[in-house]
Amino acid sequence: MSRVDVKKASLCTSEPLSQETVGHALSAFSKIVRSCFGPTGRLKQLHNGAGGHVRTTSHSSALLGSLSITHPVLKLLTASVQNHVSRFGDAGLFTAVLCGSLLEKWRDLNVAPCTRVKISQHLLSQCLDYLPSEACGCKIPVDFSCSKILLDLVRSVLAGKRACMLSRKEADHVSLLILKAFLLTVPQNVGAGVGLGKCLYVPIKEKRVMDSMVCPGLLIETPGFHQTQLLPARITASSPIKTALFSASLSGDTGDTGEGSIIVHRGVSLEAAVLDQLLSLGQRMVKDGVGLVVCQKVIHPALKQYLKENQVVAVERVGVAMMEPLKEITGSQPIPSLQFLSPACYGNLKGLQIQYFASKWFLHLIPEDQAVCSLMLCNRNETSWDELKLACQAAERVLQLTLKDPWALCGGGCTETHLSSYLRHKNVNVPRSTLEDLGCSPAEFHQVAESFCHSLESVARSLEHDNGESLTDTTWGHCWSVPPDVPGDSPWSDFALRCGCGLCSSQQGLSWRVLHSQPCPFPPQSCVSASSVTSADHPILDCFAAKCNGLQVAVETACLLSGLSYIVEDQN
Repeated sequence: MSRVDVKKASLCTSEPLSQETVGHALSAFSKIVRSCFGPTGRLKQLHNGAGGHVRTTSHSSALLGSLSITHPVLKLLTASVQNHVSRFGDAGLFTAVLCGSLLEKWRDLNVAPCTRVKISQHLLSQCLDYLPSEACGCKIPVDFSCSKILLDLVRSVLAGKRACMLSRKEADHVSLLILKAFLLTVPQNVGAGVGLGKCLYVPIKEKRVMDSMVCPGLLIETPGFHQTQLLPARITASSPIKTALFSASLSGDTGDTGEGSIIVHRGVSLEAAVLDQLLSLGQRMVKDGVGLVVCQKVIHPALKQYLKENQVVAVERVGVAMMEPLKEITGSQPIPSLQFLSPACYGNLKGLQIQYFASKWFLHLIPEDQAVCSLMLCNRNETSWDELKLACQAAERVLQLTLKDPWALCGGGCTETHLSSYLRHKNVNVPRSTLEDLGCSPAEFHQVAESFCHSLESVARSLEHDNGESLTDTTWGHCWSVPPDVPGDSPWSDFALRCGCGLCSSQQGLSWRVLHSQPCPFPPQSCVSASSVTSADHPILDCFAAKCNGLQVAVETACLLSGLSYIVEDQN
């Protein structure tokens, strides 16, 4: 007789953010994400206690996906950040650092949760109104007819991923390849229903990064090909090449024939009947003039031999991930069953070639005009290759977002300190009507506003990992960094030569203050001009859309969590 356990009561936690355990967990989480932030961020080694793969990373998607988080507050926080990264590909650590900083600072405020939420949402709306406006002093227009800013954007994404282990020369090379690959995915003809193409990453490990290359079309690794094997003469001579794409197995296994039915007469072997049907399928494709057969799964050896004898190239085991790009570049409809073959399912290719690269053989599918390309990505080992692929995907997504919103923001902490200066100056004198709408006193408003500005500045300070001092100037409101061993009697201008984004240089009469010191409100000016952007050497830029959404997600998530009154957990 099975034992019946007594049902446990649910665990109810009131005012979870005031709990000491939550405070410790939030502080530990903030330290982890802060220490990874920026080009000099520290790497993290993630390892399951039960054994398995060891991951070395500072990338937000890999980090948050591998952390074992049990507390509901942190689960909600990480879920918000992961959702942002899945949509925008960048600014994940920025979002996590800002959200954690807001929650930590709000714990010390003597302001009702509902009041600080209203004030914070008001400050957020001020930021989101200012950033897209023409008055914004930290926004840079992106001209797609000039490659410099686009390369600077891509290079800035790669610079923040230390586990890629790239030298400056390698980062420049990969940045150029990513930009070239992105431009190949932009369709030449614009019309209704036309979208961006796809870039596929071909893994080449234990090779030099400088060997990486990009080519239009699709590369499929074909271990069966070798140097002496040539494409059939009718394939190399004819254009276009008719293509058949199978999602069903062509192995002859009766348990994996896709949809439809197989009729077997009495006394006839089932295997023989299936093979006859496969060969009949091959005869029909040869008669229809098919030059390339691609199968997601396995092709029966007899069918492969028949197709080869009839000068048809057959490729098997391409996998489900390749089916969508194959469908896109050929125009084929994947055939789900042996019975569903029809001329309407066929597609076309412009050309077909055999390529040899890094001791591997590839079949190069050249499309007519479809925006698909392959990036053969090389790196020294598996860990650095995995990180480089994540960084390239993030950079590709940044370019896609920039195509929609052709703006960039100053990086290196400068947007955060500039926004902080803007908010302080704008809210020196808050209108009485605003205070009435928010239901707060002037003192409460300024408490929350100062904690909001301090949180933005703490993001900029998180970029410093070597005990240096973080400053902000009182002209542009940009972020500056000085080394830790500066003599006390030395002027900062001797050490703060360029701001974090690299667009501002130290000059006569420029004054600074230490971040988190007593501020003096001032209207921050714009340093962005055509000459400053084009003349700057490797400026640090942030994706406009990703940064704006990250700011919104961080503040709204912090507001949601700060308003929690109870957490109810089922203990059964």
